Amino acid sequence: MGADLQVVAGQGRRPTIADVARVAGVSKGTASKALNGRGELTDETRRRVLEAAEELDFRPSSLARSLVSGRTGIVGVLTNDLEGRFVLPILMGAEDALGAGRVSVILTDARGDAVREAQQLRTLLERQIDGLIVVGGPRNDARPSLGRDLPVPVVYAYAPSEDPRDLSIVPDNVMAGRLLAEHLWELGRRRIGFVGGDPTYGASRARESGAAAALAERGAELLGAGVTAGDWTERWGRAATARLLAAHRPDAIIAASDMLARAALDVLRDLGRRVPEDVAVAGHDDWSVIVTNTRPELTSVDARLESLGRRAAAAIFAALAGEPIGEGVEYRPVRLAIRGSTVPDNWASGTHEP
Repeated sequence: MGADLQVVAGQGRRPTIADVARVAGVSKGTASKALNGRGELTDETRRRVLEAAEELDFRPSSLARSLVSGRTGIVGVLTNDLEGRFVLPILMGAEDALGAGRVSVILTDARGDAVREAQQLRTLLERQIDGLIVVGGPRNDARPSLGRDLPVPVVYAYAPSEDPRDLSIVPDNVMAGRLLAEHLWELGRRRIGFVGGDPTYGASRARESGAAAALAERGAELLGAGVTAGDWTERWGRAATARLLAAHRPDAIIAASDMLARAALDVLRDLGRRVPEDVAVAGHDDWSVIVTNTRPELTSVDARLESLGRRAAAAIFAALAGEPIGEGVEYRPVRLAIRGSTVPDNWASGTHEP
C-alpha cells in the first residue's frame, strides 16, 4: 500500500473512493460495498478496504452518503413570520439540534400567504428534504394542516395543526397563567387583576384561564377577567390598567404580555404607586429587551421557545430513525423568571420551574 499512499498524498487532494479501491487492490464497487456494509465480501477484503480508507483519511461526501442512505441530510423549516420575536428562538433551537446531527436546514417564510406557503412546500419537497418543521407566526392558534399524504415526517411548532392526527408541539399557556397567579398568591397578594391582549388570540385566553383557575382553587377571583382585554398595544395596556385600578383596586396585576405589563408599570408610576410594594406586576413571554429594561425589572414567564424548537427537531430525528412520529398536541412546560416587579429587593429572586 505504501507507494499508492505516497502518490495520493503527493497530489495534495482529497482522497476519493477510487483511491481507496486502488490502495486496497479492489474495484470501486467492492470498496463501496465494504465501506457501506453491503454485499457478500470476505472478511479479509472488507478489512483491507477499511484499513485503506483509514490510512487515506477518506471521508465520503454528503452526496455519496445521501445516495447510499436515500436521504439528503436536509430538513425544511416553513414559517409564516420570519421576523417575529417568537419564531426566531424556535428556529435557533431547531437549528442547534439539527446541526448537532449534521443536518442542514432550508428556511422559508410564507409571510402568512396560503398560496406562497403551498409554493414553498412544493419547492422544499422538490429539494427532497428528509423532514419538515412548520413554525407558526405570532398567533399560536391552530392552523390548517398540510395534509397527511406528505412523503416526509412533519412537526408543527408553536402553532398547532387543526388535525389531531398531526404532531404539534406548543408552549403551555394555561400553565403560564397559573404559575404567575400562584407566585403572587404565595407573596400574600389577594386582589389579583388581569390585563389581557387581543381576546381572539388563544394565548391571551389560555393565560387568563390558567390564572383564573389557580385563584378559584384558592377561593378567589381574577379581577377584570374577560373585561380588560383589547389588543397588544401599550396604549391599550395603559387604558386597561387605569380601568382595572379604578374598578377593583388590585394589589397585583398579571398582564398577558410583557408590553402590556410595561404599560401597567407606566400607569402605576404616574399615579405614584410603588412597585412591588403597593402593586406587584408580572407579564408573559420574558422578552429580554423589555424585562431587563423596566424599573423595576419585570417578572415574566419564559415560554422556553428554543427548547421547543429542539424538541421539534428531536421528533424529526426519531421519525427518521423509524419511530412513530406521534400525534396530538404536546404542551411544553414554561418557566417563571422572578424579578423585582413582584418581589422586594431583599427577596431571593431567580428562575423557577414547575
